[in-house]
Amino acid sequence: LAGFLLVVALISLSFGGAVGLMFLMLGCALPQYNQYWPLFVLFFYILSPIPYCIARRLVDDTDATSNACKELAIFLTTGIVVSAFGLPIVFARAELIYWGACALVLTGNTVIFATILGFFLVFGSNDDFSWQQW
Repeated sequence: LAGFLLVVALISLSFGGAVGLMFLMLGCALPQYNQYWPLFVLFFYILSPIPYCIARRLVDDTDATSNACKELAIFLTTGIVVSAFGLPIVFARAELIYWGACALVLTGNTVIFATILGFFLVFGSNDDFSWQQW
């Protein structure tokens, strides 16, 4: 049963990632928008899990108190996520992209970051099947 739930979770996360990227591509490639500036948020998708992954490798989770390294990683991750939401808004205010494209990119951001969070919630525990083995 646990293996089945992991397969369902993995398929759901894959679907979420595909839907989020679809929204991002729609915000870029629809004929009325036709601007590819929003693709710069892909860098934020790649960068967002890195601080937390590094902190998780360095921090021992046995103590119950908060850890400065982990807190810094969460702060940096939050800054990256907020930047990913701010970049399309700045592009729209500077009239590089249309507001409809901005809305599609923000929807894609929400779905992608929820998928990344879901990945860490499902595969973040230190059990036999964990993302750390990958």
